Amino acid sequence: MINLLFDVDDTLYDQLKPFEDAYREVFGEFNFDVSIDTLFVKSRHYSDIVFDLVTNGEIDVKAMHVYRISKAFASMGIEISEQNALLFQSYYQRNQAEIVIDPKMRDVLNMAVSKGVTLGVITNGPAAHQANKVKQLQLTNWINEKNIFISGALGISKPDKAIFNYVENKMGISPEATFYIGDSYRNDVVGAKEAGWNSIWINRRKHEIPNERKYLPDYIIDEDSRLETTLKHILEK
Repeated sequence: MINLLFDVDDTLYDQLKPFEDAYREVFGEFNFDVSIDTLFVKSRHYSDIVFDLVTNGEIDVKAMHVYRISKAFASMGIEISEQNALLFQSYYQRNQAEIVIDPKMRDVLNMAVSKGVTLGVITNGPAAHQANKVKQLQLTNWINEKNIFISGALGISKPDKAIFNYVENKMGISPEATFYIGDSYRNDVVGAKEAGWNSIWINRRKHEIPNERKYLPDYIIDEDSRLETTLKHILEK
């Protein structure tokens, strides 16, 4: 039997929705000529760049929040104030308290539970913040709480293979029978493959695989293919 472990942000729910709502509340009146989807992708990119600095205590979370949205705007030729960056973050964080699980992901979790698949979560982020998302998404309806791992609580984060190895040992699972499902090529695909796990890439935003890629995901899920169908195929092997 296989094991399925999931990322949270932009995997189990669509992270663009709370971001887009916060954008409209803070920046809507400015009438910026930007694609909100592109702005979101750039913000995630800059967030990944400084995430390790936050984990190591070199910068604080507030500085990361200002940096990622300010740099995302700057890359599109727009400067915003620190005040508006922080205001955006406050609305974004508030909106994340209202997130709901992606209906397709709910179907996948229901199917996995019905087939006795071992489930887990590995997510990057501050312990309390990510725990609130886990609670809001009601993930313990499907996943044992002891199988939910948050980088902020462990002191190690994706893509470091150490977090995958830690989870593997805690859950008593074998890498060759384990699939990690996430949206980030760097954090989720590379991290899982470094640990010897199988990888399923949820490519909501139509990212291209980097030219300097070290690994390829075992499966790619986009708008043209469904995760549930892919998992049924895997389970039937």
